[in-house]
Amino acid sequence: MATIETIYQGDLRTEAKHLKSGVQVITDAPTDNHGKGELFSPTDLVVTALTSCMMTLMGISANNHGFELKGLSAKTTKIMQSNPRRISKIEVEFEMETGHLEEKYVKILKKAALTCPVALSLHPEIEQAVSFLEK
Repeated sequence: MATIETIYQGDLRTEAKHLKSGVQVITDAPTDNHGKGELFSPTDLVVTALTSCMMTLMGISANNHGFELKGLSAKTTKIMQSNPRRISKIEVEFEMETGHLEEKYVKILKKAALTCPVALSLHPEIEQAVSFLEK
């Protein structure tokens, strides 16, 4: 059974619907690839999926080990290359409150992020540069 249904709306725009929830995501081609750049591009969603997956796995790990995950945020940068046009590097910069955590839990969080399913599914030629700023 399908998870997502996607419709091409024309003018380099798509609408994807999550069939279980009905939530919709609309994409637009970026301005550097003939689009309007008004919405997330498909490659923006790829890098967003990586960051979201990492955060989700960090949350699962915190829950499984019985500690609170506080003050977690991230900034994600997508670097494109041409010939062929593709994502060549994804930079994810996490900020997280760790003052309330034992060092072993900080290590658990970092390992969880780096082993999320999206990170493991991306082509090995896509560099994943992940950093953690602890505060």
